[in-house]
Order: sequence, then C-alpha cells, then structure tokens
Amino acid sequence: LASRRGSVRPFVNFNAKHDAEILHKAMKGIGTDEDVIFMVLTARNNDQRQQIKAAYKKAYGKDLVSALKSEIGGLFEDLIVALMMPPVLYDATLLHKAIKGAGTDDEVLIEILASRTGEQIKEIIKVYKKEFGNKLEKDISSDTGGSYGRLLVILLQVESGNCLEDFPDLYAAGEGKFGTDEEKFITILGNRSSEHLLKVFDEYKKLSGSDIEDSIKGETTGNLEDLLLAVVKCIRNVPGFFAESLYKSMRRAGTDDGTLMRIMVSRSEVDMLDIRANFKKMYGQSLYSTIQEDTAGDYQKALLYLCGGKD
Repeated sequence: LASRRGSVRPFVNFNAKHDAEILHKAMKGIGTDEDVIFMVLTARNNDQRQQIKAAYKKAYGKDLVSALKSEIGGLFEDLIVALMMPPVLYDATLLHKAIKGAGTDDEVLIEILASRTGEQIKEIIKVYKKEFGNKLEKDISSDTGGSYGRLLVILLQVESGNCLEDFPDLYAAGEGKFGTDEEKFITILGNRSSEHLLKVFDEYKKLSGSDIEDSIKGETTGNLEDLLLAVVKCIRNVPGFFAESLYKSMRRAGTDDGTLMRIMVSRSEVDMLDIRANFKKMYGQSLYSTIQEDTAGDYQKALLYLCGGKD
C-alpha cells in the first residue's frame, strides 16, 4: 500500500529482454546515450531493474552494472549504481560503509535506523550478515559508544518492541526534565509503536509545557541529540523528516549529494509523493525546482525523474 505514495511505480508494459537490448544499444559503439540509460532505469521499479539485470546477463554474458560503470561516471554513475541495488541491500551497504570507513558516518546510521520499519530492519540485519559476514549489531556497538550507541542497538531490537510497560514518569516529577533518566528515555523511544509514543509525547507536553523536541535539544548534544530528534521526528511524520533532510542537503554552500541521492533512491518507491507535499508545505517551494537549481547534467535529470515530475 505504501508504494502508492512512491514516485516510481512498476512500468506497465514491461519487457526485461527488450529493456536489456535498449540499454545494450545505448552503450554500444562510440559515445553513450545517457538519456536512454536514465529514462529506462528511473521509469522501472527496483524489482523490474533486477529482471533487466538478469536478462542482460543472459543475452550478453556480462554484468549490467559493470557495463554501466564503464560507460558513465561521477555522481550520475553513483546514482545509477544505487538504483540497481535491491533496496535492502542498498541500506545494508550504506550502513556497512558508514561503519567501516575511516570514522563513522553517523548521519547515515541515524537516518536509516530511525526511519525504517521494524520489518525493514529485520531484513537489513539478515542481508548485512549474508553480505558482510558480520552481525550489524556487533559492528555498530564496536563503532559507537555511550547512550548514543545503546539507542542505536535498541533500535535494532525489533522483536522486543512492543512489550514495554507504560512510562508516565518519562517527565521525572520533581526534577522536571527528562535528562535525569536518560536510560529510561532511550528505552521508551526504542519501542517502535508510534501510536503509543505519540500519546507519551502529548502527555509530556501537558506535564512539562514544552515539546519533547525542545527538551531533547536543551538537554542532549551531538550524535545522541541528532538520533533522539530523528526518532521523534520519524514517529511524528516520516515524510516530514525526509523533507527536512533533503532541504538541508541542498540549501547549504555546496550540495550534500550523498544525502540527496540516498533519500531520492531509497524513498522513490515508498513515500516520495508525501515527501514532496511536506517539502512544499514546510519550505514554500517545490522539491522539483530545488533539485533543479542545485544539481546539473544527467545526474540532475535522473533525480528529477525520481522526484516524479514537476509539483
């Protein structure tokens, strides 16, 4: 059902063999027809792209992704390679890179673990183990520390999610702030039932007179603050969370292409239409035109296709 809010849908008269042929022709001979590449690949959903990959291998005995990589470059190449990965593998690979690189890319860890559903997290854990031979939880624990690391690990525990008792005492009486009991707070937020948590947030506001977000900002810093805010924002409104991340990725000096690409690829079949609507409501401008102003070339054209047309 969620996919009805995606900007990329299954292509209706789909023929994998025919698409493989079109792509082969676009890459044959002198010069590459980039327009053909992104028009075919952004107009098919991920499942269909996997079928094109298989048909290409069968017809030409080569890996389609390697063939594409040898013909195109730069950000456009990165985007096309991302589009060709199955979504769960894409998430697992992003997490692996975020942990295994020099230093930890906390932005990626926070974004994925705060926004994915329990089902998706389960799949990611499985694929991560299969691809990288290690437990995701173990890799995250050894790379992060403190309350931040603990909350990341709690977010991976999808099984135990909904058995936690109510915590009306989130707002510690007497102290009047949640920082007194960080542990309890982290455990509550790790419980992924949004209806329950929205009630907790309302209750918190009644008791303390302020939004839970303001308390988080006032009392935590760094990665823990970013993660807590991301979790709260995703409980309130996932597309709004992504709209804000997209806005920040473009409206600075220089574009944060990693974030821009990651969100456009991973949400294109999930809730891109809702992200666009939130973007417009929050910033008074269209996501489409913002991408247009901020990017260039084939990379830009492909992103605009993923955006789902002008809004």
